[in-house]
Amino acid sequence: MLATEVLALLEGCQSVLDGTLGGGGHSQALLEAGKRVIALDRDPQAITVANGRLASWQREGQFQAVEGNYAGTNHLPALAGVTFDGILLDLGISSHQVDDSARGFSFREGAPLDMRMGSDADRDAAQLLNEASEEEIVHLFRSYGDEPKAARLAHEVVRRRANRPFLTSDDLVGAIRGALGARSGAGDFARLFQAVRIAVNEELTGLERALPMLRDRLAPGGVMAVIAYHSGEDRLVKHAFRDWSQACTCPPKQPFCNCGSDHALGAVITRRAIIAQPHETARNPRARSARLRGWRRNAA
Repeated sequence: MLATEVLALLEGCQSVLDGTLGGGGHSQALLEAGKRVIALDRDPQAITVANGRLASWQREGQFQAVEGNYAGTNHLPALAGVTFDGILLDLGISSHQVDDSARGFSFREGAPLDMRMGSDADRDAAQLLNEASEEEIVHLFRSYGDEPKAARLAHEVVRRRANRPFLTSDDLVGAIRGALGARSGAGDFARLFQAVRIAVNEELTGLERALPMLRDRLAPGGVMAVIAYHSGEDRLVKHAFRDWSQACTCPPKQPFCNCGSDHALGAVITRRAIIAQPHETARNPRARSARLRGWRRNAA
């Protein structure tokens, strides 16, 4: 996704952390451009596939795959004390995860309600929907799914689970139709399944925690590039990059500065989010929602 644009942002980088390995497409493009890459993924299947796909670079010492969550970078022994010229995050879900119906990321008929990206998730989607309070479910559909009828949908989930636990995609699709009406369709299912996935994997809280941690792993002059697909993700990235580019982040009307920042840490290098070109969206419809932003740390 947006591989050409990512390579342009990371053009001057020699060592890159690919924090979201996935199918290995970005790592391969970076390796082909002559860069050294360490890649992370919380999904052990992704590590196995990438090690096969990128074996030649691995043998040459140009590529290393590490199982782990980018939100816990500081706790990974393989990255202790390591800094990078470039850092890439391609957020969201990988195509191979969607295509594997056993992983439960899609609303295909009969798919299990799992949605865990890795073994570090505390509970799967079925457990969340069966155990969370009605208030928690309202929050996830409203905050992560932008659903105006979140309260009605949460109530429908709680009502249905009292008679039979949620186990498969059909159960959640049925609740969505029950709350939103018979006219609800694939767009609603995709959006609300995504909301559950985000909650299961704590994607927004993990991203918020990870951004300053990864920023501090950049060498002077280093670049961070982030591709987001969800409005909440993109908002977090946009605001973080903006705040790091200001000398003071205190509210404008506050009489004294107490944020502790007397100089900007770097500068935004994408005035607006970069979006996919028509030829890419025609080939890959998922690219329509991709938003790429870049930020550069000060050289000194």
